[in-house]
Order: sequence, then structure tokens, then C-alpha cells
Amino acid sequence: MRGAVLYGPRDVRFEERETPKIVKPTDAIIRISATCVCGSDLWPYRGIQPIAQPTPMGHEYCGIVEEVGSAVTSIKPGQFVIGSFFASDNSCPNCQIGYQSSCQHAEFVGTAQAPLLRVPLADGTLVTTPDVPSSEMVPSLLALSDVMGTGWFAADAANVKPGSTVVVVGDGAVGLLGVLSVKQMGAERIIAMSRHQSRQKLAREFGATDIVTERGEEGMARIKELTGGIGADSVLECVGTQESMMQAISSARKGGYVGYVGVPHGVELDGEKLFYAHVHLHGGPAPVRRYLPDLIKLVWNKKINPGKVFDLTLPLDQVAEGYRAMDERRAIKALLRPTQ
Repeated sequence: MRGAVLYGPRDVRFEERETPKIVKPTDAIIRISATCVCGSDLWPYRGIQPIAQPTPMGHEYCGIVEEVGSAVTSIKPGQFVIGSFFASDNSCPNCQIGYQSSCQHAEFVGTAQAPLLRVPLADGTLVTTPDVPSSEMVPSLLALSDVMGTGWFAADAANVKPGSTVVVVGDGAVGLLGVLSVKQMGAERIIAMSRHQSRQKLAREFGATDIVTERGEEGMARIKELTGGIGADSVLECVGTQESMMQAISSARKGGYVGYVGVPHGVELDGEKLFYAHVHLHGGPAPVRRYLPDLIKLVWNKKINPGKVFDLTLPLDQVAEGYRAMDERRAIKALLRPTQ
């Protein structure tokens, strides 16, 4: 089969790759209905996160089960399934308390920009939908594989409560779906930090009540101004840079909560500043598997439509253009559909 391979900075190729097969009895093979380019894929694409060799890409996926290993009991061929970027057994001590992305047997699922995908630990990793969905619903279900689950975790980690004031730092797909998440959780005031009109528009659609375009000291001052000098009850950090993390911590009220899900690059925290900030910090790789059953219900019952973050749809063989469009900020998120 052919799939996406990253060779180096801004060099993505769609080329022959080995067709996945059952390797362990706990594996499943799924035929991809849709995959996409993630904002975190842009770190290696831009050369900020170096790769040692040509690397298959893609960690967001949904599709139809084609084959399962002999030990798989709950997943069957023909079912439509969604999984996370970390395979998990869903039964180890870390999984049992809801941290499947830190499963003791976790495996990264990173070859999804292709027509077929091997998913390890299929029983623990994959969640089925009530039926095979319509083509129109697939983008929203795909969003649950990472960006919606990650935005939801950011909101959960930030202890969002009904009636609260929330700041969302970052206007990529995760930040925008963070806005949607906190709206679902009942936040009353949702302040989205964004400089891009198309993203501001979507943030408003998802529930943002205020938009802040300023950054750094000016951004912090604007948040304080909007919150009567207090700061926000909860802040979602959805970027992963030093500036975004400090923006998040400084935007929280004393005793407030920061949920951070941006993959950190060059982030260092000053112990003394953190000590006197008096905020709760929690985050990390989102345990998407924890939230999948509930998020699938919300999409299936048309309570949320996270697929709106996909503003560019391409055939899978044009994956390189998907990366370019996101790198150049011509697209929020590029959806890729294999030609069946």
C-alpha cells in the first residue's frame, strides 16, 4: 500500500509502505475511513523535532475493522471503530484510574496516514460506534481520536465547572475544541485567545463569549481587565510554547486551574514564580480513551459537531498539500480520505 512518510523538514512523500498485518494476537487491522494532519505533526515537519530516518506519519484514525488477532474478543470485523494515538490495554492500574495514555503497556499508534492501520491492544484501544456512520458524520468521529478528546481533557484537567470563567490559549484545532468542551461543561464566560479571523469565527460558533488578540504582557493585562482584575477560574493551554504556558499561568486567578495539553517545546517553569502564582497545574498526553464512549454519544446524538475544525478535505495521496496548508496557516486542520 501507499502511505505518508516524512523524510525531513517539509518533505512529506506518499509512497509504498509495507501493508500492515496481524503481528500479535491482540492486534486489529482497520481500513481507514478518514485520517488527518495534526498540529503536533508540524513540529517534526518544520524540523523543530528532528527525525533520525524516514518516518511513517499519522496518529488520528477511524474506520472499519478488517481483521482481528486470535486473542481479540470485543472487536469484530465490519464494526466502525475509533481509537487513540496511544494503544492501551485499558486494564492496568494507570488505565483503571483513567490515564490510558500512560498505560503500562502503551504503544504509540503513528502510521495512520495510509489506507490500512494495525492497532495493537485492540480490545482496550478501540471503541465501536452504535452502527456504521454516514459519511457526513465521519469527520466529527475522527476528531474524537485526538483533538476533541485532547480539548476535553484540557477542560477536565482545568476543573471547568458550570458558571465558571475560562480562558483558552491557542486557536488551533485543540484550542477550538477546548472552547467547545468548556461550553458543553457549562462555562458561562469563555475567552478565546486568537489573532485569526476564521478561527475567531469558529471559536464564537463553538461558544466563545470574548476574543483576545493580544499576547504576552498585553494579553495578560487584557485578561485581567476582562475579569475585573481577578483572572480566570480555569485556563486551557493548547500550544506548548514557553509564551503560551506563561500566558496560561498568568491568566489564572489565585487558586485557579491550568490544564495543559500543548506538546511542550522549550518550556521551562520558574519555581519561584510558580510558587507564588498559587495555581493548580495538570496536563500531559490526553487519555483520549477515557472520554471516547461519552464523546461518541454526544456526536451520535448530534449534541456536538467537532468536525467543523476540518476546513480542508483532500484525497490521501495529496497529504503533502495538507501539511503545507496547515504549516502556512491556510487551513486549521486537513482531513484526508483514502480513495477506496
